[in-house]
Amino acid sequence: PICSVAEETFLLTWDDVINLNELNTLISADQKQENPIELLVLSACETAAGDSRAALGLAGIAVRGGARSTIASLWTVNDLATTELMTRFYQSLATGQVTKAEALRQAQQELLQSEAFNHPIYWSAFILLGNWL
Repeated sequence: PICSVAEETFLLTWDDVINLNELNTLISADQKQENPIELLVLSACETAAGDSRAALGLAGIAVRGGARSTIASLWTVNDLATTELMTRFYQSLATGQVTKAEALRQAQQELLQSEAFNHPIYWSAFILLGNWL
């Protein structure tokens, strides 16, 4: 979740740590170049959980900073279920025939119908903020 101390809020990527100030700079730079981030997926735990500084956590900060859309989670998520959800989401989105919202809904529906991940704790943590199209 987002920490009330900005300097202690960060994203851990495969090769680096991006703190909140750097994230804001990256998003703002794209906005200034008239090339905004169309979709930022924060598939880690509690990336849409916030505090008094940012009601929707990192996701809210990203949208407020200029990202058109953000997908993020409201609580701690299961790695295997999240991998499955995101794989299905991107497969649907890649067809070019559905909106971001519909691709997420379809992925969540598929997990709901699966035997391994049908409990809502596995698929319902993720929300889409910003432009749903």
